[in-house]
Amino acid sequence: MTTETAGRADEAPLFGPGSQYSAFFDDPRWALAMIRATVLEAAHPQIGAALVDNSTFVAHPWRRLRNTFLSMRRMFGADPAVREREAARLNRLHARMSGSDSRGRAYDAMDRPTRAWVVATLFESAVTMCRLSGQPLSQDTMERMYAEYRAFLAALDGDAAELPEDLNDFWRYFDRVVENELENTEAARVILYRLFDHLPAPALLDGAPALWAAGRAVAGPVLGAITVASLPEPYRRRAGLPEMPGAPILMQSAYLAAGVARFLPAGWINAESIIEALTLSPDSDDPRARTVAALRARMKRASALLRLLTPLSGDTDPDPAPSARTGESRRSAEEFFRRVLDQTGDGHLDWPDLAAMARELSTRLDLDEPEETRLYEAFATWWRELQSTLDTDGDGRVSAEEYATAAPSLAGPALIRVAEVLFDATDRDGNGSIDADEFRALFRTAFHRDPATTDGAYSRSAFVGDFLSFMAGRRTGTPYDPLLGDA
Repeated sequence: MTTETAGRADEAPLFGPGSQYSAFFDDPRWALAMIRATVLEAAHPQIGAALVDNSTFVAHPWRRLRNTFLSMRRMFGADPAVREREAARLNRLHARMSGSDSRGRAYDAMDRPTRAWVVATLFESAVTMCRLSGQPLSQDTMERMYAEYRAFLAALDGDAAELPEDLNDFWRYFDRVVENELENTEAARVILYRLFDHLPAPALLDGAPALWAAGRAVAGPVLGAITVASLPEPYRRRAGLPEMPGAPILMQSAYLAAGVARFLPAGWINAESIIEALTLSPDSDDPRARTVAALRARMKRASALLRLLTPLSGDTDPDPAPSARTGESRRSAEEFFRRVLDQTGDGHLDWPDLAAMARELSTRLDLDEPEETRLYEAFATWWRELQSTLDTDGDGRVSAEEYATAAPSLAGPALIRVAEVLFDATDRDGNGSIDADEFRALFRTAFHRDPATTDGAYSRSAFVGDFLSFMAGRRTGTPYDPLLGDA
């Protein structure tokens, strides 16, 4: 980067409302570009292995999308204190992710070159989405945007040395990684071919399985074809990715249409509102929940009509989602295992699943390091207890069959400790009870307690009892369903 260009980049704000990132924040083209960037990340062997072992993107993609969205908002926001806190949280999260892939190669989520590649894919996909939509960025705009993403990496790693300083050098770096390091990893294949075909419904459409299945059957293959066609040609060739006839034209048309949508009146497309509408629980006390509830009612009617007109074989379970049921009810051990325990969606219960629960709870409550560590340690103790009790074949994980055979063992002393630590983390003022604001911070919903019998507070014993009832008794209709069970 030349001195003159660096000066211009330094004069523009790297974070906050005046940044290039902010200018593209509500851009509808990101819906396509983010899928593309995720595939390029997953194609890196280290990232792909970490995703397969630890990520919830298969079983809980909408929750992961929301958390990623909030994290990016914090990292690119104007407040340096918020950015520093979020960077520390992300580093603690990644420090807990290490292991080996299926070929025995070690991975470490704190590996600096690997983290740099994640940032590189975000920047390159932003540039590519503009080019494919017929609105390429000027050199000056690319320079300023690149400076922002290097600053983002520096906020995480302390410096941005793993990304070239000069933009021209970046393109050579990017091409080298694509041609020499990316692979047709399991994680990339899951995103391209499994995720779209089996994508669970967001909260907005959870009560309309037929409508969601019909839309997914059409949109899934289309999104897959668009994504494959948009990937760098050297990677497509090396990975042996098939390209559908007409896919390049379809891809170009999709990006052009998304680019035209940018010119809708201001406020018509708001990324935060869209993501919240998709993931917001209908029983939340958020004012937007009323709109979500109304939309869900319309979706259910449309789904019922669609089911009558065109019955779909292999449709999702016609039983309504827990959030749509009235009152408390019981669900099968198999459903509870799939919706709650198997957070990574690999068909087994092991430590990454419980770590994902701890990660989600820590994110919800925005815990400091000591509280977060206590929560992780409580979940780790619970995992050791589960392993010793349920892992009858000694393979280091618990199958659905092993769980169903000895499900009552879930409610042991270690689970009680998890509930107690979670209560302490939620009880921010330390007064021994959870008030409405503290309840909402954890569950993102209204305070569902009877003031006449609880004095408007959620006591420690009641909290622990409800948590154990949910985790061991598999009761539906509790606040824990959208917390740990929803997609």
